[in-house]
Amino acid sequence: MLEIAGYEAGPLADGSRFLDQPLFWPCHLGSSLWGEEAQAIAFGADWDDAQTLHETVSASDEWPVFTVHLHSGYAIHVVYRNLEGDHGVDYLLFHSDWKEAVTLAVDDGHFMGPGLSWPELESTADQEARAGVTDPDARLLLLFPVLGDADIPESAAPRLAAALNVLSAIEDPVEFAGLLLRRQGQWTSANWREDGGTWICDGSHSYRNPVNRFALSTPHLEAASHVLRGRHADTPSFTVTITTD
Repeated sequence: MLEIAGYEAGPLADGSRFLDQPLFWPCHLGSSLWGEEAQAIAFGADWDDAQTLHETVSASDEWPVFTVHLHSGYAIHVVYRNLEGDHGVDYLLFHSDWKEAVTLAVDDGHFMGPGLSWPELESTADQEARAGVTDPDARLLLLFPVLGDADIPESAAPRLAAALNVLSAIEDPVEFAGLLLRRQGQWTSANWREDGGTWICDGSHSYRNPVNRFALSTPHLEAASHVLRGRHADTPSFTVTITTD
């Protein structure tokens, strides 16, 4: 069983078996599917099968974990928190020298985010990895739910549509990509800016807005900014370890 230091929760398990299932992706992107029309585009005639898959992914006896490895010993854990009465998906940033992971964003009824700008999402997807989730398209879609960016470039929609075309069975990935970019997560799309070399946002529910009382510490904000944009970052003096039984 997987363990994430500092994340004392339920029975964590490798979720990689879901990545090859086309219906997993619209299920995972569900927080951006507002309204019946969006859900119809996402699932079409596969609604019942999608419901069954969702029940499997959300089962309390196993919490799927997806690991997106980054450079310099960093990684993001995507954890399906299948706690009875408190389901959600936690996005945890960690480094092998930290004592515990820090929360980058939370996708649930009490959402916290955004956690990424579009340049960071794209950079994170394209970083090479030899373990965990290695496919750039899968990395892009896996982390998309924590996107919140008011300044989306024109290149975003084709990139997102291409990933959906490869991994999902959605009939019109171009239309669906546009829908997702208009409905980024559960929060208001944030404005991002650089402050002394650290990228921060103005999201009122974001851990990456330093004015929020719950914001990440300054060293963690700096680390997130650098590693998510593909630049090597100095490691803050905290420790996180992940072990497997």
